[in-house]
Amino acid sequence: MGRNGDQDSWMRGALLASAVMNTGAALIFAFPDSLGQFAGLPAPVPRIYTTLLAVFVLLFGVAYAWLSRQRVIDRPLVALSALGKAAVFSVIFVFWMLGDLSGRSAMAAIGDLIFAAIFAWWLTHTRNTVEPK
Repeated sequence: MGRNGDQDSWMRGALLASAVMNTGAALIFAFPDSLGQFAGLPAPVPRIYTTLLAVFVLLFGVAYAWLSRQRVIDRPLVALSALGKAAVFSVIFVFWMLGDLSGRSAMAAIGDLIFAAIFAWWLTHTRNTVEPK
């Protein structure tokens, strides 16, 4: 573990929780006619779009789980994750405001906002544990 000790342990837990959340979201996107409807997603949607979205969401989840297991947490990947989570929340929020998504979808996206904040907090409150070359 790096020099940041407890903060890294806490971040590893957040990364694992985010991986679980992404796995759940991937399942929702993979099954739009059942889980997607329960989550308030619009339908009908061509399966190619929902399948590709499920694959990308799951890949990010796998990346979060992998990152949580690394000796040194890769800061650029955490920054990309924070930006991605914030962007997902922002897009869903805008479409909710436009009336294109239900309140359930907007509420589900709060998890992305929380993880974006956690990732950003970790980036700004920990030191880089890898010395530059």
